[in-house]
Amino acid sequence: MLHALICTDKPGHLEVRKSNRDAHLAHLKADPHVIQAGPFVNAAGEMSGSLIIFGTDDRAHVEAFAVADPYAVAGLFENVRIETWNRVIGG
Repeated sequence: MLHALICTDKPGHLEVRKSNRDAHLAHLKADPHVIQAGPFVNAAGEMSGSLIIFGTDDRAHVEAFAVADPYAVAGLFENVRIETWNRVIGG
């Protein structure tokens, strides 16, 4: 099983995202369980959330990652959820 970390930014917080992006990307790259990641974009084409897929059965690992994410530490997210995901197509 995989896990998906799904985060929605607070409205009006694009500058918070931009100013913490380098630290967030370093956090992603440092985790060997991150297999895919990228931002959601809104109708204006601006980053507005995050989707991170983890190749691990360990939900606690994903929870710890989420808490330590520089975006979370900076107060960017309005909503964060973790879903267990069963990939059917793709590799």
